[in-house]
Amino acid sequence: MAITLSAAAAERAVSFLAKHPGAAGMRLGVKRTGCSGWSYVVDVASDVAPGDRVFEDRGVHIVVDEQALALVDGTEIGFERSGLNAQFVFTNPNVVGACGCGESFSVG
Repeated sequence: MAITLSAAAAERAVSFLAKHPGAAGMRLGVKRTGCSGWSYVVDVASDVAPGDRVFEDRGVHIVVDEQALALVDGTEIGFERSGLNAQFVFTNPNVVGACGCGESFSVG
């Protein structure tokens, strides 16, 4: 089991987490939404709860709850800039389909 970060994603996460002293790391989760079922949620992990798994890559702690882990295990988180937009992007080996707009995904 692993969650990894590209160099650009790690740089962005370190920059973001620096504004939140005492944070346990970056939380990766999912929520039901969209036409394909799931979307990613990235936030500050204020703590590590029982059942959370913590991965470390490029100096960043990535916290994932056990329910989301089955959906995101093996994911590489990237970070892309396009014009005025900047966002995390996800390469998830568990995805079997995605909606046309790219907002949600489904797993097999």
